[in-house]
Amino acid sequence: MKQVHFHHHQMNEIQHNLRRLDLNLLQLFHALYRLRSVTEAAHELAMSPSAFSHGLSRLRVALDDALFVRQGTQMVPTTKSIAMADSISLALKLLGETLERGQTFHPSRSERTFTFASTDFTAFAVLPKCIAAIQKLAPHLSLRVRYADHNIPLDDLRAGRVDFSIGYDLPASSYAPDIVAQDWFVDQYVVVSSKNHAVCSEGLTLESYLACKHVVVTPWNQARGDIDQLLDDLNLQRQVAVHLPTVLAAPFIVGHSDMLMTMPRLAARTLQQAAAIALHTPPFAIPDYCVKLFSHANYAQSDAHAWMADTLLNTTLQ
Repeated sequence: MKQVHFHHHQMNEIQHNLRRLDLNLLQLFHALYRLRSVTEAAHELAMSPSAFSHGLSRLRVALDDALFVRQGTQMVPTTKSIAMADSISLALKLLGETLERGQTFHPSRSERTFTFASTDFTAFAVLPKCIAAIQKLAPHLSLRVRYADHNIPLDDLRAGRVDFSIGYDLPASSYAPDIVAQDWFVDQYVVVSSKNHAVCSEGLTLESYLACKHVVVTPWNQARGDIDQLLDDLNLQRQVAVHLPTVLAAPFIVGHSDMLMTMPRLAARTLQQAAAIALHTPPFAIPDYCVKLFSHANYAQSDAHAWMADTLLNTTLQ
């Protein structure tokens, strides 16, 4: 009986806390936590900065915490905000998904925002065509792209901060059971050089490949690239002269030097439009580069997520 009474007391306390809190303010919290700017968060919620600041003041009183403090140009979350952020994000996501199930998703009329996680390597290669296709079908949708700090950002997918993550294939055993992984496309690797590379102009051989210096992009600051690990298996080693965290500078470094870079063909073709580079067939066998679309099982079955996944997966990229 004591346990029942305690549970009843807890429920009354929870209900009291919810009654004194305007749940609309949780959207305000969620926007400011993500954007760290009152101006940007207010714009996203179609509010004036003054109205947003007033709402933030009410939320601070209701939760008895400053929640965000200004440091330079950013609003930095307090310890209490950080502790609450994932739960609030997930609650808003689940509420939105629950309400959405009672309604038919109409792409042409929807004004919702989809958030993607991707490296710049993947984003510039696949998103331009995808966004063009989405805009034709759903002109009022908003898209937000975040840098993926892991191949599969599990915490962000689970918390609903990210709707989809674009990443490369991993062994099936690497996937968490609550992650939905869909095959997107398969690409082949190419070797990239400057247009006037002396060695490559004569035909790229394994010997000349290994004799050249190389540029390697490791988006998560890995000690070595995937190609280096493959060469290890072949008892071979190349000379890595430049490590980069992003791909944007790489083709211009290659285009103005005698260094080489090994990367997927689709990305290389896109970069070829901006840099003086040439593409070559690798002088050794490299497994295909397989890209997947990751989402969380809690949201993957909603009409909106299913539509977006189908649109992405059916967009011709090659």
